Amino acid sequence: MTSVAVVAHKNKTLGGGLVELRQVLADRGFPDPLWYEVAKSRDAPARARQAVADGVDLLFVWGGDGTIQRCVDAVAGKTVSLAILPAGTANLLANNLGVPIDLNAAVDVGLYGGRRRLDVGVLNGERFAVMAGVGFDAIMMRDADGDLKGHFGRLAYVWTGVRATHMTSRKVRIEIDGEQWFKGKASCVLLGQMGTLAAGIVAFPDAQPDDGLLEVGVVTADNALQWARVLSRLVIEDAKHSPLTQMGRGRKVDIKLDRPTTYELDGGARKAKKKFRASVEPGAITVCVPKKENE
Repeated sequence: MTSVAVVAHKNKTLGGGLVELRQVLADRGFPDPLWYEVAKSRDAPARARQAVADGVDLLFVWGGDGTIQRCVDAVAGKTVSLAILPAGTANLLANNLGVPIDLNAAVDVGLYGGRRRLDVGVLNGERFAVMAGVGFDAIMMRDADGDLKGHFGRLAYVWTGVRATHMTSRKVRIEIDGEQWFKGKASCVLLGQMGTLAAGIVAFPDAQPDDGLLEVGVVTADNALQWARVLSRLVIEDAKHSPLTQMGRGRKVDIKLDRPTTYELDGGARKAKKKFRASVEPGAITVCVPKKENE
């Protein structure tokens, strides 16, 4: 018998809200799941770990990318399946895996869908499921947090993205698997477990979330016009052919910048640093995904 827990960011919304979620679970035979509500995403990991300690084998996570990332970080390597209830703005992991932005359908994926083992990336000791970045994208995510994103949704990323194009380049050195890979000026470094960013933009079209590798991308655009060229390539999934980008992949990545720079994990901004170390944990999480038609 499946045992179910819910970790929910109570300020996020999907469908009819948490009241409807309780009813949907009850209608499907789970009237009394372990239930944890949090007011901030940083409070979610403790609740997720408690659910695992209590022996649940299916953990529903209700929230945005920040809540989901923190729960992934908390339960990676544990014997539990994660079911995503995408109540955020960008819903990066849900969109990459095809989890529907619909309460009833997302619950059914958790209860009756397939199970997929996925790698997670690790940046400076913290795990992420989709993507991490240093520079441009992190500044964009940081400035879109809070009231701006609350009022304008995805449009907030457009506004902050335009502002972030004015960020000056940094001197950057990158090693992949112990070999120097990039040395020069750059405005953005991306690390990808999966390919798709916010708004459906594909940064790494060849990314596989279970191949034991991190995708690495560097953008050398230095002004708004050059960023427009890069973004136009992203829209048509052809960024790797831009003269303003460089792409690679590996298992371990070391990044050094000449000054502290903001970074992000699955859209959640973190305090500026100069040195970054990234790696992969293969098969670290089990995620509920829609069943394929022939299953």
